[in-house]
Amino acid sequence: MFAKQVSLYTPAKSRLIFKREKELMVGEPYHRIVKHYEDCLTEHGEGAAAVDWRDEESAEIRYGVMLGVIRENLRDETSKVTLLDFGCGLGGLKDYIDQHGLNGISYSGLDLSSQFVEETRKRHPGLPVYCCDILEEGSELPDFDYIIMNGVFTRRQDLTVEEMKAYFERLSKHVFAKCRKGLAFNVMSNCVDWKSESLFHACHGELSHFVCKELSQHFILRNDYGLHETTCYVYGQSAHDSKVKR
Repeated sequence: MFAKQVSLYTPAKSRLIFKREKELMVGEPYHRIVKHYEDCLTEHGEGAAAVDWRDEESAEIRYGVMLGVIRENLRDETSKVTLLDFGCGLGGLKDYIDQHGLNGISYSGLDLSSQFVEETRKRHPGLPVYCCDILEEGSELPDFDYIIMNGVFTRRQDLTVEEMKAYFERLSKHVFAKCRKGLAFNVMSNCVDWKSESLFHACHGELSHFVCKELSQHFILRNDYGLHETTCYVYGQSAHDSKVKR
């Protein structure tokens, strides 16, 4: 769920939706994943099912886990951190932030899908929401303190495992380059009794090796919140140094 140039979506741009749908059908392999989520939105319209989560309860657990990457006081309005919700869907994370009074977060959303961006803008007027595929040449995106990628890498749809690994590695490197402090993403856990052919179950060893070699040596893997997933927090050197000084 991620327009060659980054743009803040406005209703006047609704004419781009049909064009974008055609691109998703014939473009990069990962566009097929985006199309799956758009089909869920068409079928369900709202709620957890519209972004292909099982239920609202598990979605809220994920939001809390994802925000765990942030080390600052989330309620401190005097020293806000900037956060990009990469693959924001319907802006559920923003709802969670508001409901829990986390006023220390300055939120922006991003999605490749014009359909999701349009719906998010309807639900949150004035909210900065980018319509962007940063893997496209010439795309631009500002830096953020933290970036969250919730559900971006959990489903591989009909991509092969190798195609999904290549997509994950390419995109995560691009996104981490936009983080001033930290990145959080999740994948399906490899520590399960049964694996779905449509989901991306990442081996912890391979995941750790990639993160350490290509992103940062400062990272945490979480497999402790009961959703058969693994969440990874990755920190830049400056964020690590700041924690050590404290």
